[in-house]
Amino acid sequence: MIFTSEQVSCGHPDKICDQISDAIVTDCLKHDKKSRVAVECMIKDYNIMIAGELSSSHDPSYQKLVEKVLKKIGLGNIELYRVNVMISKQSSDIALGVDGPQGAGDQGMMFGYATNETPEYLPIPYAVATYALKLLRDLKSPFLLPDAKSQVSYDYESGRIETFLISTQHKEDFTVNMIRPIVEAVMETAAADYGLNTDFKKLVNPTGRFVIGSSFADSGLTGRKIIADTYGGMCRHGGGAFSGKDPTKVDRSGAYMARKIAKDIVKQGYADRCEVQLAYAIGVAEPVSIAVDGFGTENIDLKMIVENIKSNYDMTPAGIIRFLKLLEIDYNEVSSYGHFGKKHLPWEE
Repeated sequence: MIFTSEQVSCGHPDKICDQISDAIVTDCLKHDKKSRVAVECMIKDYNIMIAGELSSSHDPSYQKLVEKVLKKIGLGNIELYRVNVMISKQSSDIALGVDGPQGAGDQGMMFGYATNETPEYLPIPYAVATYALKLLRDLKSPFLLPDAKSQVSYDYESGRIETFLISTQHKEDFTVNMIRPIVEAVMETAAADYGLNTDFKKLVNPTGRFVIGSSFADSGLTGRKIIADTYGGMCRHGGGAFSGKDPTKVDRSGAYMARKIAKDIVKQGYADRCEVQLAYAIGVAEPVSIAVDGFGTENIDLKMIVENIKSNYDMTPAGIIRFLKLLEIDYNEVSSYGHFGKKHLPWEE
């Protein structure tokens, strides 16, 4: 079976928006741990709109937060970006179920996944695609600009990469033939560092030119890269985005906890691959259901695994927040290049 996963860089327009949204979440929680944040961002050209709901004693400086994010990404002409803010307070109806009984902030289902095929417990094509873009970013090449995508097609039967694709924005006075050696070297390094073949088909900027990028080539919106944020499509997804939400929103906290549980199951040798589903009802603290799939790789009965989960993990939103220290996280660290696989994060320990 050949399976393909993709990743996008911090300069992709959707990721710009995720980073702005998570910068707001982090800033609010830093000043007020009781902040309730559900903020989305949209970008097109130099226009940025921030919209959503916010209940906090802290009043964010949206312009400064945006400028800090854009500068970190490496975008130019930061002074030209215009920020329009449309923020209201969180619904008091939602607060009734969250603030007092500390129930879930919404209904929904979340999935966590882990596999023993890489050190990060992530699928090989996804891990390699993500790593390659990090290598590309760290090069700080004078030829390249921040917007980029990678895609890895991996044959699970032969254990080989079949095709490696990277499309990366570049400066106007450089051609694809000039940047090709740089990008192909990144591909080969990424593959070799995972002990994989380097004789795969290499595709670099297949259209031949990628000068116009980021918000000038496409609009961006928070929450449109949920597969790149998670497991590259290898497992199911509940559909809820993570960025822009404080951890009382189980779209975020429940997904982090499901990942923690799935990873623990694989690390303990109960299965080689594991997918955990948690489901919640708004205002209700305990999950309404827990499901585990070992894809036939499990070494003990799945019912026993589920009972073990119920006995050993507090899966209420308040319990998850305490256990994973979600009020202390710098969410700027996960708003690009994936929310999983970064060893220092509590749900990865």
